[in-house]
Amino acid sequence: MKHNAGGSLRNLRRSNEEQLIALLLAQGPLHRAELARQAGVSRTTVSTIVSELMRRGLIIAADEEPGSDLDGRAGNRLLVNPRAAVVAGMNHTFDGVWVHLSDLAAGQIASSGEELDPDTPAAERIAAGASVLQRLLDAAELDKPQVIGVGVGVPGPIHRETGVVGVSLPGQPWSHVHAAEEFERALGLPVTVENNTRLEGVAETRWGAGRGVANLLYFGLSSGIGSALILDGRLYRGAVGAAGELGHVSVSVDGPPCPCGNRGCLVLHAGLPAVLAALRPVFGEEAGLEEMLARTAAGHPAGEKVFTGVGTVVGQVLANLCNLLNPERVVVGGELSRADEALLGPMRDAIRRHALPLVREVDLVPAKLGLGARVGALGGAALVLSETPDLAAALNRMTVKGITA
Repeated sequence: MKHNAGGSLRNLRRSNEEQLIALLLAQGPLHRAELARQAGVSRTTVSTIVSELMRRGLIIAADEEPGSDLDGRAGNRLLVNPRAAVVAGMNHTFDGVWVHLSDLAAGQIASSGEELDPDTPAAERIAAGASVLQRLLDAAELDKPQVIGVGVGVPGPIHRETGVVGVSLPGQPWSHVHAAEEFERALGLPVTVENNTRLEGVAETRWGAGRGVANLLYFGLSSGIGSALILDGRLYRGAVGAAGELGHVSVSVDGPPCPCGNRGCLVLHAGLPAVLAALRPVFGEEAGLEEMLARTAAGHPAGEKVFTGVGTVVGQVLANLCNLLNPERVVVGGELSRADEALLGPMRDAIRRHALPLVREVDLVPAKLGLGARVGALGGAALVLSETPDLAAALNRMTVKGITA
């Protein structure tokens, strides 16, 4: 009986600890009295638990810097120590990998990447990502047990139950790879694998053009056209994880065949290869994308005509999505978003023309965080912060490095 009673008391204490940590994670700095009120426990219990959590370095006074002396003295308000643990994001693109380390307040600890040959197989890409992650941890003098999890981005749809990457286009190195299993084995850490365009959308929602927006559609106009749906503040994946394949929405059932097996897909009209093919007769075969975008932005009429056509067909698809999902904001990323109003203006016009009156004034803006694998890595770290099943419990199993438990 004594053993059972002792176990029950330990379980109760652990439950109370995790409840206080969860409240501070969700709401930010709080006074002890407010913690007691919301947790439904006495102030004495809160004070006892807070003293222990401060001793372990998990909680600090809100007016202290994370690196200051954590001696357990009382402060007016309390918060979870941002450096109590680390989250990581890793993003694999066509030609490289990028890894980002963040603290619990989403502050950057370290960030770096490595270029890879486009023909590099999946196993070597995973090994390269693991190597970059370990290098960053070593440089920051961090140990793997301090990492709560890694949000990993790869191209293609990922089955939400199995973690296997599906086939969106032939020849992709990740097709049929059990990515979740392979990454967990290589990294030795909890892993969440997600489509890298979705991670770009998560990053824009937390830090970029979608900050503060609960219902958002992000899509990237690049070699492919993927999207992320943020509905009621959560990333929407669909029944099996295939939501967001915007590039393979058919805009012409009698259109040209797509490698995906469909006909007339949006990517054949508005993907980077299609747009470059339309721009080269205008600007010449030797012109690069940067030059084409710059001259179009400067008012080149033939360039503007091409982007008007692209913006119109994309805007028609977006009008249907606005009717269906009613997002508050649409964020446009990818290389082609740098055409700015030459592209976004026709998109808005098409939405106003084709969407229902109640939803046609949706806010449509360019992405803020830029291009490249780094953005998806930012989103991977953000995904760990928002979707770790029980972040408070994970933190409560830790003691901050340098603090004696």
